[in-house]
Amino acid sequence: MTRILIQGGVVLPMTSRSAIGRGDVYVEDGIIAGIFPGGAPESIQGPDLQVIDARNKAVLPGLVNAHTHAAMTLFRSYADDLPLMRWLNEKIWPAEANLTGDDVYWGTLLAAAEMLKSGTTVFADMYFFMDRVAEAVAESGMRGHLSRGMISVAGEANGNKGMTESEALFSDWNNGAGGRVRVWLGPHAPYTCNPDYLKKVMALADRLGTGLHIHLAETRTEVEDMKKQYGKSPIELMDSIGFFERPVLAAHCVHLSEAEEEILVAKKVGVAHNPESNMKLASGIAPIESLRRRQAVIGLGTDGASSNNNLDLIEEMRQAAFLQKVNLFDPTAMPAYAVLEMATIGGARALGWDDAIGSLETGKRADIVIVNMDQPHLCPDFDPVAHLVYSARGSDVETVLVDGKILVQEGKLTQLNEKQIMEEARARAIRLTTPQS
Repeated sequence: MTRILIQGGVVLPMTSRSAIGRGDVYVEDGIIAGIFPGGAPESIQGPDLQVIDARNKAVLPGLVNAHTHAAMTLFRSYADDLPLMRWLNEKIWPAEANLTGDDVYWGTLLAAAEMLKSGTTVFADMYFFMDRVAEAVAESGMRGHLSRGMISVAGEANGNKGMTESEALFSDWNNGAGGRVRVWLGPHAPYTCNPDYLKKVMALADRLGTGLHIHLAETRTEVEDMKKQYGKSPIELMDSIGFFERPVLAAHCVHLSEAEEEILVAKKVGVAHNPESNMKLASGIAPIESLRRRQAVIGLGTDGASSNNNLDLIEEMRQAAFLQKVNLFDPTAMPAYAVLEMATIGGARALGWDDAIGSLETGKRADIVIVNMDQPHLCPDFDPVAHLVYSARGSDVETVLVDGKILVQEGKLTQLNEKQIMEEARARAIRLTTPQS
C-alpha cells in the first residue's frame, strides 16, 4: 500500500467556493482517502506514510487542458503572425505531411513535460499517430483523452482510414495505461468533414459507446462558408443531423448566436475555450461569460503550442478572465473562481471524466497539484483563488501527482528525461520544417 499525506496546505477542493484554510489531504493507493480541515488524525501516521509539507502552498486538483494538439510543440514559433487558413494551408499542413509516428511520440512527450511542470495532469488531444500519443501518455504518467483527427475532404480513402484507425485506437487504448487513457472519436470540423461522413462517425461512436471531439465555429469565415454551403451555421448543422445527441467536446465555439448558445446548453455540449489561441490567430472572442451565465459546461484549453505558443494553463486562466472583462467592459465578468472551475472540474465535466477527477473529494483519483505561494508576486495572502488566476505562473507549481504517483517534485520531472526529450524534439522539428529537395 502506498500512502501519502499532503500536510498543512491551503486546500481548494473545487466542490465549493470556500478554501480550507489549513488542511491535510490523505492519499491511499492512488485514491483520495480523506480531506481533513485542521489536520489529519493521528491514526493514519506510520513508518510507511510519506508526508509532503504543503505549508504556504495551495493544494488543488490537477488542471485539465480541455483541447490541444500536443505534438504540435514541434511547430512552436515556426509559423507565427498568420491568419488561421493561411497558417494551416501554407505552413502547418505541409509540415504535418512529413510527420512520422516517432515525431508525434517525441512531440507529445515534450508537451507532457511542459504541461506537467505547469500543473496540467490531463489533456484532450486530437491529432494523428494517436497510438504513439497513447504510448507517450503511458510513459509520462499523465492522463490522456485522445481522439484521432478524422477528415473526409481529402478523399474517401482518407476518410475511411480515419474511421479504421479510430476504431483500432479505441480497441487498443480506451481505459488503457491503468485507466489513464480514454478514447473519443475526432471528426476535425464541419468544413473538413461533410454531413454524410459525420453521420458515419456518429454511428461508430454509438456502436463503441464513446463521445466526439470536434472544432466548431472557430472563425467568422468558417461560419459564413457553412451558411453558404448548407444554409446553416456550424452549430445549426450539427444540431440538425443529431450530432449533439451523444457526448460532445466542442473546441472554440467563438462565433455563436444566442440561439446557438442555448443549443449548446440544452444538449450539454462541453465547450473547450482556448482564449490565447483565439487571440493569436485573431479568430475572435468566444462568448464565454454568456455561456457561463447560461450554465454551460465549459473547460479551458491551450490549443496547440504552435498557435499559443505555450501549454501553460495557469497563464491561460489569467487571459481567459481578462479577455471577458475587457470585451464586456465589465470587471465583474468571469470572476477568478469561475475561471479556476473551468480549468479543473469544468474541464473534467467537458471531457466526461468528472466521475474520477477535477475536484478533491474522497474516492476520486489523486490527481493533485501543489503550488508554492510563498513568493513575492503572491504576497500578501488575501485570496488564494485570485492569486492562482491573476498572479501565479506555471513555474510556481512545485509538486504534481497523478493517480497518487509523484510526477513533479520540487519543480523537477521525476519520470521523464527532459534533456533527452528536448534534444529529440529540436532535431525532429528542423527536419519537418526544412523544405525537401
